[in-house]
Amino acid sequence: MSPAARRAPARGRRAFADTWWGRAWVAALEDSTLDAGRLSRGRTYARQGKVGEVTVSSGVVKAPVQGSDYYPYRTSVRVPALTDDQWDTLLNTIATRAGHTAALLDGEMPEDLVEDAIAAGVPLLPLPTELDPGCSCPDWGYPCKHAAALCYAIASGIDADPFVLFALRGRTKERVFAELRRRRIPAPTSAPAAPAGVPAAAAYARWAAEQPVLPEPPAPAPYRAPALATDPPPDSGLTADGLRDLAADTAARAARILAGDTASAHLTRRADALRLAADHRSPEWFHALQAGTGLRPLEFARLVRAWRYGGDTGVTTALEPLTPEPALMAAARGALDRALAEMDDAAAPPRLRAWRNRLTLDDDGLQLRLGPDAHWYPYAREDGEWWPCAASAPDPVTALTAAWDRRRPPGVS
Repeated sequence: MSPAARRAPARGRRAFADTWWGRAWVAALEDSTLDAGRLSRGRTYARQGKVGEVTVSSGVVKAPVQGSDYYPYRTSVRVPALTDDQWDTLLNTIATRAGHTAALLDGEMPEDLVEDAIAAGVPLLPLPTELDPGCSCPDWGYPCKHAAALCYAIASGIDADPFVLFALRGRTKERVFAELRRRRIPAPTSAPAAPAGVPAAAAYARWAAEQPVLPEPPAPAPYRAPALATDPPPDSGLTADGLRDLAADTAARAARILAGDTASAHLTRRADALRLAADHRSPEWFHALQAGTGLRPLEFARLVRAWRYGGDTGVTTALEPLTPEPALMAAARGALDRALAEMDDAAAPPRLRAWRNRLTLDDDGLQLRLGPDAHWYPYAREDGEWWPCAASAPDPVTALTAAWDRRRPPGVS
């Protein structure tokens, strides 16, 4: 083992990382909280393999974690991504010493690289105060045992590939090395001489003289639905009509992508099933798509309605209790309190309860949820469950009015 990958002192029992940078991640987690009990349960969950597939992207790592409930909880840990200026400083720090790049190519993180970056004001390894865990479980711990399990589980991935840390900070391995190669290529000393041209009028006259006469385009053939050569196999779960509908849907998506609308180009399997169920409102489509996702029928129906009102962002808002800026929630609550106080038919304004990104009127069975797009999504309580009930709005008062209009009986103003 080279000096760049020397081990750091172990933190806690049965540490989850071997390299010094992996142990630094574990140390940041354990220094971020005084709740040793939840950390201990998180280590147990991680060792028992209860952490599902881990997804790493800029500023966040996510994974499902199986807890006491039948379905796994949606767990995440957020780390601030570096700014463009910070990335320039970090990449310049790496490029100034060839040994840094060589060590990274070997899958190792030089300790002096991290020290040089810190001296330049760029924290590559996370500080304890930078870890922001989140989970869909009802535990108010910070972190809860599920988020702690995710932190311990990701330590082995960071151990094996330090570029997981780079990805969390906002740049992939490929982009980092492309930027380092660019910094090694010397800038040209002088611009090449411009080629000799011809006067624009002469060039246009020559083009007009040589332009061939184009033939008339053929008349478009009338559209005919494609005929299937044979019915789908009986065990495929598809009918001829269903297969034709899927082909038409694929063609429509391709046309939208060619026109520049790429919103549906990168959907997950579950998101695409919700989209299809929202577009094809038939029991056959609903039950076939619900069975393919593994979701319970009631949960699938709720997410289909969330898709109809807000697309993929509406589904994310339905599933994940976000933690927005406190000032943003305070401003929204103030606007709603003022609007509720002005109601003519209320002796006292209804009580408004706040939790994370949700503002709830329990007595009226209405709720607003702030989505990642800074829009407010209206919900209504139906049979004890919260269901999306109207389109989102950037203003919380407008969103609440839409929810009220949906709940108001016909003929009542």
